[in-house]
Amino acid sequence: MAAWSQQHRREQSRNGSERRGRMGYAEQRTELIASGLRGPKLRGALAEAADAWLTELFADALAAAGLSAVSGQAGAASHATGVALVAVGGYGRAELSPGSDLDVLLLHDGSHKSDRIAKLADAIWYPVWDSKVKLDHSVRTIGEARSMAKEDLPVALGLLTARHIVGDPTLTAGLRTSALSDWRAGAAKRLPEVQATRAERLELHGELAYRLEGDLKEAIGGLRDAYALTAISASWLADIPHGEPEAARVRLLDVRDALHITTGRAADRLLLQEQDDVAARLGLTGGADELLAEVADAARTIAYACDVAWRRIDQVLTQRRWSGRRRGAAAQRTPLADGVVAADGEATLALAADPARDPVLLLRAAAAAASAGLPLAPAALRRLGEDAAPLPVPWPRAAREEFVRLLGSGPGLVPVWEALDRTSLLSRLLPEWERTRSLPQRNALHIHTVDRHSVQTAVQAAKRTRRVARPDLLLVAAVCHDLGKGLHDENGEPLDHSEAGAEIVVDLAARLGFNAADSAVLAALVRHHLLLAQLAVNRDPDDPATLDALLAAADVPGGSVDAAEFVALLHALTEADSEATGPAVWSRWREALLRGLADRARARLAGHTLAAAPAFDGSALAARAAASPDRLAVLALAPGAAGVARLDVALPDQIGVLATVAGVLSLRHVRILAAEVETVGSVAAGEGGEGGDGGEGGDGGEPWAVQRWTVAAEYGELPDIARLRTDLRAALGGGLDLAARVASREAEHRPVGRARLAQPPSVAVLEDASAVATVIEIRAGDTPGLLHRVASAIAAAGADIATARIATLGAEAIDVFYLTGPDGARLATHDAERVAERIRSAIGA
Repeated sequence: MAAWSQQHRREQSRNGSERRGRMGYAEQRTELIASGLRGPKLRGALAEAADAWLTELFADALAAAGLSAVSGQAGAASHATGVALVAVGGYGRAELSPGSDLDVLLLHDGSHKSDRIAKLADAIWYPVWDSKVKLDHSVRTIGEARSMAKEDLPVALGLLTARHIVGDPTLTAGLRTSALSDWRAGAAKRLPEVQATRAERLELHGELAYRLEGDLKEAIGGLRDAYALTAISASWLADIPHGEPEAARVRLLDVRDALHITTGRAADRLLLQEQDDVAARLGLTGGADELLAEVADAARTIAYACDVAWRRIDQVLTQRRWSGRRRGAAAQRTPLADGVVAADGEATLALAADPARDPVLLLRAAAAAASAGLPLAPAALRRLGEDAAPLPVPWPRAAREEFVRLLGSGPGLVPVWEALDRTSLLSRLLPEWERTRSLPQRNALHIHTVDRHSVQTAVQAAKRTRRVARPDLLLVAAVCHDLGKGLHDENGEPLDHSEAGAEIVVDLAARLGFNAADSAVLAALVRHHLLLAQLAVNRDPDDPATLDALLAAADVPGGSVDAAEFVALLHALTEADSEATGPAVWSRWREALLRGLADRARARLAGHTLAAAPAFDGSALAARAAASPDRLAVLALAPGAAGVARLDVALPDQIGVLATVAGVLSLRHVRILAAEVETVGSVAAGEGGEGGDGGEGGDGGEPWAVQRWTVAAEYGELPDIARLRTDLRAALGGGLDLAARVASREAEHRPVGRARLAQPPSVAVLEDASAVATVIEIRAGDTPGLLHRVASAIAAAGADIATARIATLGAEAIDVFYLTGPDGARLATHDAERVAERIRSAIGA
């Protein structure tokens, strides 16, 4: 409230005389917000307050401009013939949010002298400006307004909601009539312009339903889309969906009101640090998660309504352009499946189809539409919703096959699934889906809500069905793999979504008609859908425990597939899940890691001798370091198309060298995406050194640390190799205060004014991850000095890093260290916990 109160002054006219005892709009706005009014009542009351204030200003302005007032009917405001104040845009809809501008048009008929109209305008606008109320204003005749609307799309859209405030009502009525008439006459030209702006907004702002910090107005499914529905309706070219879209628009307006009141400013972007406060102001006990779920659901309702409406407009305009088509001719109907035809660019029911006698028709129609890349016609969805017979339990084989065909349809699945969801048909098929609908993922790696991510995973899985013997199990596991998300135990603690999902899928699979053996495989795929990625990315591929863990999961008691086929299914599911998550997770590097581990598992199961896991041989680079006067070797491979490069470093092995190199890379604004380390024993010096002749430092009998870094420049280009060598020499020689410099760098990097979307850091000792080393896993938000701090803490604890698996996924780091003691063996339990505690202290866990 304090933010608003700073704006408030008594309204004054331009000469500074005090207004006559009435409060201005700014003061009334503050009182209305403080009164507790919310929702449509608040927005309506704000519009009424603005109307009353402008009516009073208008009366004073008439006198100041020398225009004679004409008395209205009893109780009506005075006005001058030929002038009127008109509200347009959101103000015209009487939907003023606390931070909204007043969008006002001073309309005149041209009968008054221009200097008097200018005086009238000044006498209205200046008090508004003096009061610090934001104003979007214009002065036009009806003809000028119509001409401007023909050139300026936002003006044309604003006039569609023109509403009379005060003055000559015949002028406002004339403007509304002509604006609507012009809009209808030019709809064939103007509506495609509106549609084009929607495509631009999609590019700039994305889809509101799937944004963690979405723009309530501009994103797809936001308020701008809701207003576009009004423009479509006003064209009279097509009807628009009613009911739910209007309720969704009201809910988004409620959220925007709460955002304005919470922040004290006009804002449309729902930032992370404001979401809990906005949720509390709306009375949502579930906090930010409940808020995001409501916003997502409203946005999807509006977006779906827009998709349907724009499809109707496209059909109408196509028919108009198709000069060869006789008016009234029947649309061509092409069979797609039994009871399903294509017509007018949609999949719809055949005339003879009978949903009441054909319980599989719903799934058959959905599968046929998705496979053909067509949307389901709204009329078909309505008929299926009203008449479709329920499926028997368990589902018959025909139903299950159509369901699998739907899931395997690729990109065509997304709009069809959304249509089923928006019309409540999906919940009839999969009641389990209800709980995950629009469930937000408070994780920066994900670009979709839980339900949409599951659908995208099925889309990605469809590209991989040729690689597995049971594509049906792959596709069903893909769409069901996250059904356990969002569940909590009796104490309110979140459940392991993989385990919870596996239990759900056992019952679901039986209902879908899968036998017990197939159900066991589906449950195992859901239970272990994260395992392959965890092992491939965050474990040492050479450690026998890594492969043993995967093979143990692949042995499904009573399952319908053998272990080799289970690995193939899990591999395809993991790839699909990763690619659907988003670009922060999926990469060619990750793909290679997954493939490498899966191939090794299949080779072991086939009884083949396992080749060593793909790894780098650091002996040659170590030899170059041994031959170099500065006992360093640095080798860089140029960045690829994605700007990712490789940097290999060899230097004498000692505790702390990983921390040193990580710190230097951080100082040079190098972003670390991944790292591997190995220790090379005795090497022969002089095998082609980097500028040395094998003199000083040529002793090859000591161990050497060889590190392979996958890196990218934070901005610009990667630093010069010579500069890196200089920094490394200084750091190793004690001439560079690395800890202080890295701390300063992190302070510069720290976000200002925004909350990070990150859980507290976690440090865990993984007891069974390796038989030869102690494995510690660190998960934390990625910062420039994170790896330096972690490696320094390990060094300070006296542990040796035998192997490290460093992975950066978007803004999150998952670093795994294989540690040994001075004797080269696993750390004792108490020593492992002591190292973990040092790491926790270093990173604030």
